[in-house]
Amino acid sequence: METRRDFLKSAAAVAAASTVQASGQQPQSAPGGRPLNLILIVADTFRADALDCYGDREIETPNLDRFASSATSFLEAYAEGLPTLPVRRALLTGRRVIPFRMVDQASDTVRLAGWHPLFQEDVTLAEALQKAGYTTAYLTDVYHAMKPGKNFHRGFHCWRWVRGQENDPYVSGPARGIDWRQFAHSTQQPPPSQRPQFFQYLLNRRDWKTEEDWFVGRLGVEAERWLDDNIDNSPFFLYLDSFMPHEWWDPAPGYAERYFAGYKGPRLIAPPAGTGKMSPDEVRHVQALYHGSITQVDRWLGRVLGKIEKLGLLDNSVVVFTSDHGTMMGEQQEIHKAASRLRAQVTRVPLLIRHPDRATHGRRISGFVQHPDIMPTLMKLIGVDVPQRCTGGDVWQKPPGRQAIVTAYGYYASVRTPEWNLIVPWDMEKVDRPKFAQLYDLRSDPRELTNVIDQHPQVAVELRQKLTAYLEEGRALTAGTFLT
Repeated sequence: METRRDFLKSAAAVAAASTVQASGQQPQSAPGGRPLNLILIVADTFRADALDCYGDREIETPNLDRFASSATSFLEAYAEGLPTLPVRRALLTGRRVIPFRMVDQASDTVRLAGWHPLFQEDVTLAEALQKAGYTTAYLTDVYHAMKPGKNFHRGFHCWRWVRGQENDPYVSGPARGIDWRQFAHSTQQPPPSQRPQFFQYLLNRRDWKTEEDWFVGRLGVEAERWLDDNIDNSPFFLYLDSFMPHEWWDPAPGYAERYFAGYKGPRLIAPPAGTGKMSPDEVRHVQALYHGSITQVDRWLGRVLGKIEKLGLLDNSVVVFTSDHGTMMGEQQEIHKAASRLRAQVTRVPLLIRHPDRATHGRRISGFVQHPDIMPTLMKLIGVDVPQRCTGGDVWQKPPGRQAIVTAYGYYASVRTPEWNLIVPWDMEKVDRPKFAQLYDLRSDPRELTNVIDQHPQVAVELRQKLTAYLEEGRALTAGTFLT
C-alpha cells in the first residue's frame, strides 16, 4: 500500500523531472548526490548586534553563535520595507516592496502602508520550490500572517499555526483574575484603545506552566516533530518563523534575571515608547526582558538546529537565520521601533547562511544586502530557477556593490550609504511631521545617536535625490492585484 510519504515523494519526483526538463537546469546536490534541502529560520525583532558575530558581548546566544561559526555572515544586511508583513512579502517573493500602497482590510485593524497580502501576480519561494519537487512546510506563530484574508501560506504543502500572540483572539475566557496593570508602567499605561489587546494576550497566556508553553517552545517542538516526520521527504523546504523576541517582551522565568536580578516593580512587558519617565532600574529591566527573550529564542532554535544536526541534515541542507528588523532599546531615549526610527538598531538584521561546503564556513561578507536578495540567493544555491519577478540579486559570492539602499516604514524612509543615513518622510502629505529630517554621519557616529542635518544640508539634498529616484523606479514594480 502506498503511504502518504510515498505519494509525496512520487509527486515531488514528477514535478522535479518536469521542471528540469523545462529549464535544462539540474538542482544542486550535496555529497552523495542528494539534492539540497532549504531551511529558513526567521526571528522577529531580533537585532543584528545581539549576536557575537555582529559585535555583542553581553547577550547569551551560544547556539546561534555556534551556528554562525559554520555559516557565512553578511555584515551589512538591512530591511527594505518594514515592518512585519512588508518584510515577509519581500522575503518570500524576492521582490522589492517600496513604494508602498495603502490597502484597507476588514479583517485587520492594522492600517499601515505596505501591510497587505501577497499580490495575485507574486511567485513565492514556496510556490517555486513546490513546482521544482520540494516538499514545503510553514511553521509560525506570527499572528499577522494568519489573519483572515492573508495568503502567506501559498505554495506550502502543510502549515501549522501556533496561536495566541499579541491580540490573537485565541481564547475568550475565563477572564477572572487577569490584571493588565501589573505589567504596565504607572506613568504610561496602555491607552484605552490598546487595553483590550493587551488583556487578550494575558488571557491567551494565563495557563502557561512550563517553558514549553511559551510560543517559541511550542514552535520549536513543532519544528522538531516535522523534521522527524519528513526526513525521507527530501528535498524539502522548511520555513520556521518565530514572532519572539517581538514584544510583548515576556520571557519565561529566569531569563531576564540573568541580565538584571533583584528588580522590584511591575513587569514591564509593555513598556512606554520612551525612557523619559522611567527610572534607570526600569530601563535596565526592560532591556533585561528583551535580552532574556533573545536568549530564550536561542535556546529553542538551538534545539531545532540540534535536531537538524542529529538527523544528518547539515550535510545536504542550506540553513538560514535572519530577522525582519530590530528595535530601539534605550538609544536616544527610545524603546520600540517606529516609522521614523529608521536607524541601524531597527533596520539592520542578522543574515547567516550555512552551506554544506566547508570552504564557506566562517566567511564574513561586507556590502549592502537586503531582504529581496535572500530568495534569489537561496534558489541559486540549491540550483532552482529564479522567477523573473524577483528584483533582488544573488549575493552569495559578493554583494552587487550598491552605493545606497532605501528602507521604508509607513510613509518614512531611510537612505543609507557607507558614510551617511538620512531619515525623512517619503510622502510628506501623509505624515504628521512633514518637515521631519535626521542625518547621521556614520564615520564619526556609527551608533547613529547625533542628528547632524543642520551641519550638512547639501548631503541631505543629495540623499533625497537618491530616494526620489528609487521611488520612481519602483512605482511600476510594487503594484499588483488581489484575489476577490
